Amino acid sequence: MTADTYTYQEGFGNHFTSEAIKDSLPKGQNTPQNCPFNLYAEQLSGSAFSAPRTHNQRSWLYRIRPSVVHSPFEPAKTSQDLVSKFDDNCIVTPTQIRWSPFDLPSNKEQVNFVQGIKTLAGAGDPACRSGLAVHIYTANTDMNKSAFYNSDGDYLIVPQKGALDITTEFGPMLVSPNEICVIQRGIRFSVDLPEKEARGYILEVYNGHFELPDLGPIGSNGLANPRDFQTPTATFKEESNVAWEIVSKFNGRLFKAQQNHTPFDVVAWHGNYAPYKYNLAKFCVINSVSFDHIDPSIFTVLTAKSDSAHYPVADFVIFPPRWAVTENTFRPPYFHRNCMSEFMGLIAGDYDGKSDGFLPGGGSLHSIMTPHGPDANVFKMASKSELKPLLMGKNTQSFMFETYYMLSITPWGIKTCGKVQEDYWKVWSTLENTFSPPVEK
Repeated sequence: MTADTYTYQEGFGNHFTSEAIKDSLPKGQNTPQNCPFNLYAEQLSGSAFSAPRTHNQRSWLYRIRPSVVHSPFEPAKTSQDLVSKFDDNCIVTPTQIRWSPFDLPSNKEQVNFVQGIKTLAGAGDPACRSGLAVHIYTANTDMNKSAFYNSDGDYLIVPQKGALDITTEFGPMLVSPNEICVIQRGIRFSVDLPEKEARGYILEVYNGHFELPDLGPIGSNGLANPRDFQTPTATFKEESNVAWEIVSKFNGRLFKAQQNHTPFDVVAWHGNYAPYKYNLAKFCVINSVSFDHIDPSIFTVLTAKSDSAHYPVADFVIFPPRWAVTENTFRPPYFHRNCMSEFMGLIAGDYDGKSDGFLPGGGSLHSIMTPHGPDANVFKMASKSELKPLLMGKNTQSFMFETYYMLSITPWGIKTCGKVQEDYWKVWSTLENTFSPPVEK
């Protein structure tokens, strides 16, 4: 399929209406005694029924068979390094950590999207609806007649290598590198690989949902525009007597069930609880046009709020191509210690805060109150460079998962993956004492 094959509806958080067959949505009510074309009505709730209207998320699906038609779930036999509870088996360290690009599966093994998810770090417990997890995915084969849904939280998926052809109950989405998608809790989906291999990052939040950040003094424009988010339109399949496997992630464990029909048989749907995608190239960058380096919060694409107004569960932040024009200013990221944990990944190109070692497909973690900043080479060059207008980050895209949780690292992330750069700390080791106080006369 080409990109032109996919159809979307524009807007973030809208109440959408979508029909693959005209008049397949009931008129005037959600659950008539008999739905059009003898479809089944099924509600998918993303919030408590009694949640305030502004936060109430749900959709109605009108499908050929209800999703309840499947065999009992059984534990999946897997050696997968998938972690949702971060206990004493994980590693706790304040040390700065950087990973080289994570390996793609070898040609000797067939690994689909779900099988290729490995947990890198996280905090909390999905059973208590508190916390988040950072995952890496690598894959080299399609999810043939297999669908997946996550009972634990919402997935924000960031492709780094290879497009993802995602079929969801709401319709298909093609998500390429430099795009992201969000697939919320409970939504069934399947992933094919048009380019035969893929690698990327996943941010999973256990509590709340992603939303656009408040703009405050910025005003009504800037950052990510709601109209640039795209939600799939209804596109159904009608398959009977065809074996499908349904994989569920439930309380940190994988389960499997069988059914003899496709899970993607939704003929029509309406609501505001639906997956969506966004092209990062459409982000409208806000920055200083006078002096000083502005905080990275101005690059926030999406946020998942906590119960506290002061600390988000997670922010998704990008560092896209942009003009630097500040005067008398150290332009790269400043040295800092943060009350938030910062996981960074690189989709393409180079990151302006590091001169080498931070590569596409790799990552870094700077934990709460652990000092970090530009490496020695970047600091020296930026301290002496001519401050003329400069287009920064051309053909590059880096991002950050920022959270107020203290992240633990999984055994896979610290040892098994074999990608930790043990000498990362040395990038700052040559920062010299250049202090030059005035000489008393």
